[in-house]
Amino acid sequence: MTMLADRIELIELMGRYADIADLKDFTRLPSLVYADSVTLDFSSVIGLPPTTVPLEEYVHVLGQAFAPFSATHHTITGHVVGIDGDRAALHTHVRAEHWVPKERAGGGPDRWLVVGFYDNEAVRTPRGWRLNSVKLTATHQENSHLAGAVPGT
Repeated sequence: MTMLADRIELIELMGRYADIADLKDFTRLPSLVYADSVTLDFSSVIGLPPTTVPLEEYVHVLGQAFAPFSATHHTITGHVVGIDGDRAALHTHVRAEHWVPKERAGGGPDRWLVVGFYDNEAVRTPRGWRLNSVKLTATHQENSHLAGAVPGT
């Protein structure tokens, strides 16, 4: 039963991960999603090398990164979960849509689309499962000029 409970918690963890941006909840949700530090690899989207940051610093970056978007919607599906003791690997499919205000779009498209995969790692903590590594591999993008430098899509 523990393996099934862990799997359910890990899938819900990815739902909360999506909610951070989509609900613009940069105060309560990050501590329910991330470990005290997190390794981020969004190089396939924004071209920056992977980096490890303390959670407090990343929360600040998230708020700034998603502020320009009037709305976002992250659909995360196809969860493949591997659990090895207190560590877990999560492979998921993602479709992430990011809308900018019409003024910023300048009469052009107002939606940046990213499609691809997450290959994330989680660790069991006293507070439950938390992501300690997030890697996005984008396989398709549309209107990436609307992205700016957005860590944590």
